[in-house]
Amino acid sequence: MTNATTPATYAERLFGLEGQLAVVTGARRGIGLAIAECLAAAGADIIGVSSDLPDGESAVRTAVEGRGRKFIPLRADFAVREQVAALAADLAARDVDILVNNGGTIRRAPAAEHSDEDFDHVVDVNLRATFVLSREVGRAMIARGRGRIVNTASMLSFQGGVNVPGYTSSKSAVAGLTKALANEWAGMGVNVNAVAPGYVATANTHDLRQDADRSRAILDRIPAGRWAEATDIAGAVLFLCSRAADYVHGAVLPVDGGWLAR
Repeated sequence: MTNATTPATYAERLFGLEGQLAVVTGARRGIGLAIAECLAAAGADIIGVSSDLPDGESAVRTAVEGRGRKFIPLRADFAVREQVAALAADLAARDVDILVNNGGTIRRAPAAEHSDEDFDHVVDVNLRATFVLSREVGRAMIARGRGRIVNTASMLSFQGGVNVPGYTSSKSAVAGLTKALANEWAGMGVNVNAVAPGYVATANTHDLRQDADRSRAILDRIPAGRWAEATDIAGAVLFLCSRAADYVHGAVLPVDGGWLAR
């Protein structure tokens, strides 16, 4: 039998999320699915949000319930402001301990051909929804004096990218929003931070990985020499959601295999 001084118990105290309720947006697949499973494995019950998440069986439900935790599916299209507002009101009425703003989208076109519609769509989904959900859930967290918010930024929060002006603008703003909220809420018991994933092997990067020349150019720059897996991002999110990050506020944590260091 272990006692309070064993390494296992100490690690559980730092990283365990037992009794907590976590919301993960963009939870149906990829990084969001991995985050939901990781937080469930640490002890949290999960509310998963996606525009097309079924009420019945889904990969994320199977992953969460397979870890012995409760799962609640909610649907919202982040490009529809009324649906974002309704979701925010719903979540604010629940005792949410952790909000992971992971839902996002991308539209690719050269800047000279990037339409207003595509720009507005990406900004609404990636930035505006993150702010609205953070504001409403954050207000409830402030009232309780505790909470964790983790946003999903990007390498393009630091760099300009090519052919993705809307995405780069939105993710740069997510990094700024993270810092702004941390400045206001850190003293109220609410930690606001972000992860900035590098190149992750998900559906969003399928075309890049199928392009031999482009994929090789990317891998040649990554010191780790491989694409990230979604679980690599999930581990960083768990850290930011845990007691181990009690004194971490306003950080934008790159999970990039060393990309920014190159």
